[in-house]
Formats: sequence, C-alpha cells, structure tokens
Amino acid sequence: MSELPPVVDVAWVQEHLPDGDVFLGDVRGPNAHTRGHIPGSKPLVLGSPPPMSDRAMLEALAPEVGLRLRRHGVTGEERLVLYDRGDGVGAMPAAQMAELAGHPRVAVLLGGLAAWPGDLEVGAVELHPIKTSFEPRLEAVPTRDGLAARLADPALTILDVRTDAEFVGKHGYPCDPRQGHIPGARHVHVQDLFAGPGQPLAPAEVRALIGDAREIVAYCHSGSRSALATLALRAAGYDARNYAGSWHEWSRHAELPLER
Repeated sequence: MSELPPVVDVAWVQEHLPDGDVFLGDVRGPNAHTRGHIPGSKPLVLGSPPPMSDRAMLEALAPEVGLRLRRHGVTGEERLVLYDRGDGVGAMPAAQMAELAGHPRVAVLLGGLAAWPGDLEVGAVELHPIKTSFEPRLEAVPTRDGLAARLADPALTILDVRTDAEFVGKHGYPCDPRQGHIPGARHVHVQDLFAGPGQPLAPAEVRALIGDAREIVAYCHSGSRSALATLALRAAGYDARNYAGSWHEWSRHAELPLER
C-alpha cells in the first residue's frame, strides 16, 4: 500500500491526486461542494465523534460511518484525504470518524479549501456506492472509561489544551458540575500550537512545546479545541487522538477523579 501521512499539504495533493488511488473528500456538505470545490474531490460528510461516548455507543456508530463511506464510493483501499473550509474544525473530527469505521489510511488536508491555489470546480459530482466491508477500530475514539483505566500508564500523555483558568479549576463553563482537570494531564493552550487559523506551528516548534510522547490524547471542554490540537500534533508527527467528550463529559461522572 502507498504511504499516507496523517496530515498533507496542497503540494502533496497536487502531486498524488493523479495517482488514481487518492479519494479527496470534502466534508463541508454537498451544497457547499456544489458551489465550489477542489477539482477531483467528492462530498463526504462523516460527522464528528459523539460528545458522550462509551464502548456500546461506538460499537453502534462505527458500522453506520462505514455505511456512509460505502455510499460515497469509499472502498478502504484508497488513500482518503479529507478537507474543510480551511480551519481543520470539520476535517479532523471527520478523519477520526473514518478511522473509527476502520479505514486504514486517512489524512487531513492542511489549510483545506482556502489553501487551494487554483480554480475551483462548481456543480454536483456523481457518486458511485460500492459494496465492501470495514473492520471497526473502536480505539480511534477515546472514551472516559478507556482514559480512566490508563491514568497511570506512562505510555499515554493526556494533554489539556484549555485556558490556564480552566485547567486549574478557577473558571470553567457553568454547565460543568465540577471544575479542574483529568489527573496527570499536561497543559498546553491550543493557541500555542498554531501560527494562525488552520496553520500549526512547524513540527520542530510543536515538539519543543510537547517533548517526548509516545501516544497523546488531547481534550478541552467539548472537543473542538482539542480536535484542532490533534491536527497540530499529528502534523508534528505524534500519535494523537482527540477525546471528544472532554471535560464536559468527564465532569459529569462523580466517580471519575480530578485535580485542581
């Protein structure tokens, strides 16, 4: 199988799209795709990881995402590259959903549509549903129980990317019944990982902030900021996933420990 980095840029797409094994998926939705899209791409809406998740929920969700992939003609044999408007907010969660379904090679296009230097195509494209099967990878989406079981695991770095005040438990969202952070979590504000919207710092700069880490799970309040952090971490070469439930979910379970 051809290799696929977890994050690619426009130059990579321009070079490899003619190869014939790259599926360029536009996660913005079919209407946005019709109004203007990167030539050769197809609409592919996969959604986002659920805000409250457990194993049973993921077991039910994974085949549904696999069905969405099949309906759009995704076989699992191609290199699947996803893009959004450019900030990564849509593409990174969609990539995690494709991984949950079991697609083995998924990447996000850095800068998305906004980074495309050429003309856009307009109009609808024809989709060709196919019959295939995916082997779900439930580990692609961290759950509260999974994290709780690994709080003492030195191989796992839990990264809190909220503000300083949220991390220490001083000021959080009033909808959360408890304030603080997951025990043992390290703290780096998500803004410190980016040079601008959708533009992560250079890998060396991100690594200078994070240091050595074999496996990272990022979280924030409700999964949006940590999705962006996951994009920057993957672009820097880390094995990173987003805990979409984040503090919004963790704080609701009194049996789960916290630190302040």
